[in-house]
Amino acid sequence: MARRIGIDIGGTFTDVVGFDDESGELHHLKVLTTPREPWRGLLEAITRLGWSLDSVEIVVHASTLGTNTFLGQVGLELPTAVLLTNNGFRDVLEIGRQNRPELYNLFFERPRPLIPRSRRFGVRGRIGSDGRELEPLDGDAVRRIAREWCGRAEVFVVSFLHSYRNPLHELKAKEIILRECPKAIVVTSSEVDPQPKEYERTSTAVVNGLLKPLLSRYIEVVLNELRKNGFRGKLLVMQSSGGVADSSEATRYPAAFIESGPAAGAVAVAYFSRLMGVDKALGFDMGGTTAKASTVVNGEPLIVHEYEVGGKVHMGRLLRGSGYPVRYPYIDLAEVSAGGGTIAWIDPGGALRVGPVSAGADPGPACYGRGGTEPTITDANYVLGRLPGKLAGGRLQLNKSLAEKALSKIADKLGLSIVEVAASIIKIANTIMARALRLVSIERGFDPREFSMYAFGGAGPLHAALLASEIGVKEVIVPPLPGVFSALGLLVTDYRHDLYTAIVKRADELSGHDLEEAFSKLEDEATKMLLSEGVKEENIHVTRLLDMRYLGQAYELTVPYRGSIEEAVESFHEKHKARYGYDLRGEPVVVVNARIVAVGFIPKPQLPRSKPSPYKPEPEKKRLVFFEETGWTTTPVYWRPKLKPGARIQGPAIVESDDSTILIPPSFEAYVDEFHSLRITRL
Repeated sequence: MARRIGIDIGGTFTDVVGFDDESGELHHLKVLTTPREPWRGLLEAITRLGWSLDSVEIVVHASTLGTNTFLGQVGLELPTAVLLTNNGFRDVLEIGRQNRPELYNLFFERPRPLIPRSRRFGVRGRIGSDGRELEPLDGDAVRRIAREWCGRAEVFVVSFLHSYRNPLHELKAKEIILRECPKAIVVTSSEVDPQPKEYERTSTAVVNGLLKPLLSRYIEVVLNELRKNGFRGKLLVMQSSGGVADSSEATRYPAAFIESGPAAGAVAVAYFSRLMGVDKALGFDMGGTTAKASTVVNGEPLIVHEYEVGGKVHMGRLLRGSGYPVRYPYIDLAEVSAGGGTIAWIDPGGALRVGPVSAGADPGPACYGRGGTEPTITDANYVLGRLPGKLAGGRLQLNKSLAEKALSKIADKLGLSIVEVAASIIKIANTIMARALRLVSIERGFDPREFSMYAFGGAGPLHAALLASEIGVKEVIVPPLPGVFSALGLLVTDYRHDLYTAIVKRADELSGHDLEEAFSKLEDEATKMLLSEGVKEENIHVTRLLDMRYLGQAYELTVPYRGSIEEAVESFHEKHKARYGYDLRGEPVVVVNARIVAVGFIPKPQLPRSKPSPYKPEPEKKRLVFFEETGWTTTPVYWRPKLKPGARIQGPAIVESDDSTILIPPSFEAYVDEFHSLRITRL
């Protein structure tokens, strides 16, 4: 019997979805996350699923370990690391780029370098921009540094100029360090990011080096615990790019897995949008700690090739220059501090604020009865009658008096009723989340009125209809299992590897033979990787891409390569005009990198699909729910597992299930389609 499990560890809940290949059934549940030892929540979730681990073929895991490390989570201290670079370039991490995240802040301080100056060393030796050796590497200096820091530093990072052209000096330095210090972890920039721009390449190498021992230990613990419980299958890890890879790949290039959790939700949206024929979709994922927004066009999530980890975020917008650059593909996401556990408070000016601090899983919102005393978004929803008395399949009993007590702190100070405060908290939270949705739609050049919005996460369907009204999307789609949708996304994700090599030549100086040779090497390497992961050759698909820019420009655009350099140049001009409003057809175009995306397709769970038969369902019960436009309203409550395709529900109404609660406000209606999704539209 072959079974697969997807596990998404979030800030508040750990979600698990299991798929049985033989019966075609999906099983799911939620448990509270154990922040200090996340694998404990993972194992508890699998145990509660009730499956014997020796019957499980694949476990696919998404984690926020990388992100949390650079945000300073307790218990995730960075290892001691040493940086070796060219003589005169030891301060490249500190100089960086001259981006000012806070333009008018006279007291702004750049993020502290991940490796302090006392552990950064310059050595003699130089490779030229054409790849020729201009000065031999000073091997004795490398040897002295390795001897001095062996046993004191866990990681050595080596980043020399132009190593993307010729990695000779980096490889020599690595060999010397390992000879002197065999147990050290050595990371070279040419292995993890063979592209021009020494600052970004060095930063990417440093982030990889610092994460390597942390992620290696984490995956080792998870694997050991799974093996102890009888697991004999494969452990796969979600990448930031929206594909999965073997856990061994995660320990080689850990920076590629930093945003693995949020990426899974966007992949699930892409899968469902293809299944349902939705060309333009927004993903809205509201969990216990944050809310995330993504864009999917023609069944593919938008991808960017550089981001900053550990940086500051303002209303979903990453402030460039506030974090540490990492050059790996990742799904373009906007994230805001507006999850169910986000805390409401009063600022020194007497204004009501929501976030960014979260109550998380421990102690959690006040209504959880686990020691939390601060008012949260979940407490506000519960007081307004929008949540049932139990969550997570009945494992979490809510306490209304504790929620009211927490909200009364704010109510007393503002001279408002508890209900007025709760309604205000929801309104502010919705405004914050609407900004994130606008960021991935309007600010990316898309009209949200042309989009459908997929709402998921434990709290997403509770807020989605009101958000749709605010930003103007045409409909809200609540898919099956919305509360564990990201975990479901892990089971519909294909293997993916992104490989690239530097070209750095003018397009008119390149021949098709040059590019064919570069692409063939990359494709051979990617094919070997996918075959070693168990993907059949007929299930491998490779896309060729070129990173291009005008001569003298600092940043590139990525275009497809279909065998003609002239066609690629024309595509670049068109994309440049679409992105920036102009093109420079008379100017030389430079090909910076040849890039491939190698995908290994895997079988997907067959989700239930039935022909709709229109009917009006009967509610399970009714309860009083507060709506801003109608006040306290007697509202029918439906149990989602009983709703069949064709069911039509007019708001106000609430639809409950084990994993999530759906709010259908007045003047909205919902329809259950053939895919068992609820499609909510304004009347």
